[in-house]
Amino acid sequence: MAQMNQSQSAESHSTGQAFGTPAYRNYVLLALTFVFTLNFIDRILIGVVAQPIIDEFQLKDWQFGLLSGFAFALMYSVVGIPIARLAEHANRVKIIAASIILWSAMTALCGVAGSFASLLIFRIGVGIGEAGLTPPANSIIADYFPPRSRARAIATYAMGITLGGVLANLFGGPIAEAFSWREAFLILGIPGVLVGFIVLFTIKEPPRGYSDPVGTPHLEKRGIADTLSLLAGKKTFWLNVTGATLTAFVGYAVSNFSAPFFQRVHGMSVADVAVTVSVPIGLAATAGTFLAGFLTEKISKKYPTSVAWIPAVMLIGAVPFYWIGFSAATPVMATAFVLVGSFLHYGYLGAQYTISQSVVDARSRATAVAIMLFIVNFIGYGLGPLVVGYMSDVFAGSLLSDSNLTLAMCKGTDAELLSTIGALPMETCKTAAAEGLRQSLRLATTIYGLAGLFYWWTSRTLDKDIVARMD
Repeated sequence: MAQMNQSQSAESHSTGQAFGTPAYRNYVLLALTFVFTLNFIDRILIGVVAQPIIDEFQLKDWQFGLLSGFAFALMYSVVGIPIARLAEHANRVKIIAASIILWSAMTALCGVAGSFASLLIFRIGVGIGEAGLTPPANSIIADYFPPRSRARAIATYAMGITLGGVLANLFGGPIAEAFSWREAFLILGIPGVLVGFIVLFTIKEPPRGYSDPVGTPHLEKRGIADTLSLLAGKKTFWLNVTGATLTAFVGYAVSNFSAPFFQRVHGMSVADVAVTVSVPIGLAATAGTFLAGFLTEKISKKYPTSVAWIPAVMLIGAVPFYWIGFSAATPVMATAFVLVGSFLHYGYLGAQYTISQSVVDARSRATAVAIMLFIVNFIGYGLGPLVVGYMSDVFAGSLLSDSNLTLAMCKGTDAELLSTIGALPMETCKTAAAEGLRQSLRLATTIYGLAGLFYWWTSRTLDKDIVARMD
């Protein structure tokens, strides 16, 4: 409590300097990045083991989209804003630690789910826990690092998204192959409980607004209605949110259905997709995230709006690579082109956080980020996998229309299908499922181009709306 009171007493004293020693400041950043990585390991793991889950519970693609996207995103979005409001005045480190422990426990419970309904409930629990990380973490980073360093710091933190995907595949795929998808959830979920306690006892709560430039305006109290009123006049914020939402809509769908795509279309195993496809693609995405943040910091003095137009260029450039990748006839060519597409499209990650908090003062940062995440996750993460899964089912159903088969008849493991419909109809089912998903993913990735246009528009309004200038 004394730590929190000390923090609050210093809220009106902006120094323009970084908080803490360089070594400790970097430890905090790397620790939060590691936690965000863990966050996305637990979030993305369900996509790594998607096909075994679909087969065991005999799910349609839209049902898996509901499980992997909407169920998580609903509670993540609803709970995120109240937690962010709490983070505006309570100890942010304690909030983060409690959140880690909750989502890790719920991830482990996914491994013992006995039905689609119970797995759905545990995924909702993961969403509630993970809602407590990013808004307070972004607020903490902004208080440790001055504006000139925030783009790089936040881009480093955002690398947790792509690194989490890499590690979820690197460990989850082989574990699922060696044992089952259930052990993957148990083994990757349980250690997070210990991480929560490490964070609690090793990260110090910084004074709010400490690293803002001298003279930056601060308000002692601001309700959510006040924050929304402030944001209502910030065109930049809403353009950024729109671009990020469109990107997430496609990105989460691609993430959740990439493994089934390579398994259905190119005949690869869970472990092969995870290690030889998803890991290289995830590393490329991580590099793209870091490069965008690095370039932004280097050129922001000369080009103050680069934080917006760099992701604009990268998103538009990603479209043809994804289209060719999901059209390719071989897994090697598909991986190569999707890898380049991922490198380009993930350049927006750091920007969505940097822009969201740069248009408000220190007291509203966590809430502004939470509002952004509410929209991005509810629409992007919640509906993206669901819609793309539904389109996959529609396309697959259309391909089955000339046969006597239905989607329901095509659900189950290979052994089950052999015993119920026979070998030839089974191959017809598998071809329809593969091509339906291919068409759905290929169509969805064109939306990246529209997202890029919104980021370009954001770059035209940013200079007017920004509060703490990066230069």
